[in-house]
Amino acid sequence: MDYLTYELIGDVAVLGLNRPEKRNAISDAFIEELAGAIRRAEAEAKAGVIHGHGPHFCAGLDLAEHVKKTPFEGVHGSRRWHEVFGWLHRGKLPWFGALHGAVVGGGLELASSLQVRVADSTAFFALPEGQRGIFVGGGASVRSARLMGLARMTDMMLTGRAIDVETAERWNLVQYVVPEGMALERAVELAARAATNAEISNYAIINALPRIQDMGTDDGLFVESFIASFTATSPEAEERLNAFLQKKAGKVTRPGSEA
Repeated sequence: MDYLTYELIGDVAVLGLNRPEKRNAISDAFIEELAGAIRRAEAEAKAGVIHGHGPHFCAGLDLAEHVKKTPFEGVHGSRRWHEVFGWLHRGKLPWFGALHGAVVGGGLELASSLQVRVADSTAFFALPEGQRGIFVGGGASVRSARLMGLARMTDMMLTGRAIDVETAERWNLVQYVVPEGMALERAVELAARAATNAEISNYAIINALPRIQDMGTDDGLFVESFIASFTATSPEAEERLNAFLQKKAGKVTRPGSEA
C-alpha cells in the first residue's frame, strides 16, 4: 500500500495513514486503499485503530486533486467518502482513533466516523472549508455536527476557528485525552478491550445505538427491546451470563479500586 500501513496486534488491526509529506491529506487513491484495509481488518480482526504517521493525524482533503474535478465528479467523490467512512461508522468492527497534530477538515470527518477517539495534547481541530470556498463533503455535516452540536460546528466553519484538545473533549469530539505521544498506545489498549466483547454485542452497539438516536422516543425504546432480547439469546451471551452468575467473571468496580 502506498498511503497506509497495516499491522495486526492480537485481535486489533492498526491502520496508519502514511502520507506525512502531505500531512496525510486524503486523495481518491487514499480512500480506495482505506476501503481495502477496512475489508481486510473485518476479515482478520475484532477491533481496529486508525492513526497517522508523522507530525499530524490528517489535515483533510487533498485540495490539489479536488480543484480539478467537475461538479459531477465531486458528487461521486463525496459519496465514495460517505460509503467508505460508513463502513467504519456502522460496520462490523469497533474502530478507535489515535489523534495527534492536525485533525482538520476531512481528517475530522474521518475521526468522526470512528466509535471512540483518543487524542494527545498536540491535537487540534478545525473545519476550514469556509475559508477555502468549499463545503464539507465527507460526512461532517451529519457525524461531526452530531458529536459537537450544530452551533459549535457552524462557528468553526464560519470563523475558521481551531480548537485545542481540551476544548475538543468538552465538545465531545474526543473521549480520552492523553500526554503527547501516548494516543496510539491508549487506543490500541482500548481496542483490545473491546475485542474481548461478544461480537454480536459490539455489532449491536455500533449499528443499533446511532439508529436509535435518529428515532423518536417510543420507536427507539421499541427497537431497544428487540435488540436486547436478540443479543441476550445468543450462545455467547448465555455462556458469559452463566460465568458471571457462577462468580467466574469479575464485577464492575469503582474506578481506581480493586473491590
